[in-house]
Amino acid sequence: MRAPFALTSILFGCAVQGCDRLLGFKAEPETETRSLEELHQAALAEGGVVTVWHGGDEKTQQDATKAAFEARFPGMTLNMTVDVSKYHDSRLDEELAKGGPVTPDSIILQTLHDYPRWAQQGALLNYKPQGFDGIPAEAKDSATGAWHGVFYISWRIVANPAKTNGLAVEEFDDFLKPELKGKIVLTYPNDDDAVLWAFHLIMQQKGIAWFDALLAQKPRWVRGTATPSTIAASPDHAQAVSFTTSGGRPALASTYPTRTNFVAWPQTAGILRDARHPEGARLFHNWLLSRERQETQDWPLRTDVAPLPNGFPLDRDIAKVANTNAAAFLPWMRDRVSVERLKLWFETKIGTPQGLSPLEDDL
Repeated sequence: MRAPFALTSILFGCAVQGCDRLLGFKAEPETETRSLEELHQAALAEGGVVTVWHGGDEKTQQDATKAAFEARFPGMTLNMTVDVSKYHDSRLDEELAKGGPVTPDSIILQTLHDYPRWAQQGALLNYKPQGFDGIPAEAKDSATGAWHGVFYISWRIVANPAKTNGLAVEEFDDFLKPELKGKIVLTYPNDDDAVLWAFHLIMQQKGIAWFDALLAQKPRWVRGTATPSTIAASPDHAQAVSFTTSGGRPALASTYPTRTNFVAWPQTAGILRDARHPEGARLFHNWLLSRERQETQDWPLRTDVAPLPNGFPLDRDIAKVANTNAAAFLPWMRDRVSVERLKLWFETKIGTPQGLSPLEDDL
């Protein structure tokens, strides 16, 4: 009977060591009152460094964030490591099980279900940055501030007009047009939970018949959600359209469906309680939620920030977009039994994900 206890001690070391939030009775949050300039000086005094683990599937995806942060706060160095969220969370779990200081100061991921668990374990700092009150209740730990959304991510329908002869691709049914056979590129739904959710939403409305018809179109399955837009934009590949990506390439036209639900969620962040650079992490989180940063978003996460005009085609208040529900992603992600059942169903249809990590595949 000793082995199971030893395994439990390793996997749930935080709780065994007495830092479980439920019985620790130490959930009172720190509420930030300092300005960005004051936080900047505190972070410089600490060493001028902040280390962030950020979910994503291309190493360069957060280069613009790093450049903007370091330009805004001279003397600061943002060590940004991008990797698939499900890999980052397992690495953090391993570090937490070992105890002591952890590598990241802040962790920003798609795997929203991890945050309530980490908060319960006492792994996250109970901290409310400036602007916290403007975050929707469903996108934060309202009581403790241990985790909160920082910006919205969504999947768009993208098409390369140069490879589709201007064919209209605006709804999920359009992917069944005979002209697109062999020209579709999609991320494996059994490799990315947000893509899995997209297929779940579509098929709740359109059924299995739609998916069978999609398979008959011979889509190319890939790893990573940046990969489809890279392939669709490239003249070196036949594939031209996708709905499992955020787009963002000049060669691609992008849109949102109007007759079917689409995916959006609040990418979520937390500061580690045992961070090596807590002031640097505080500065970074306050900057992400600052008015100057939020107003540049298509959908500001903060409801008290008005976005700057940018030609975005949908209502700039995501709560008023009828066919998306960003608040639904967290409860869906927390139902791991259902998520795993869906993954296995898709695996029986399209097989296991093939290929290198999207960060290593040179696509």
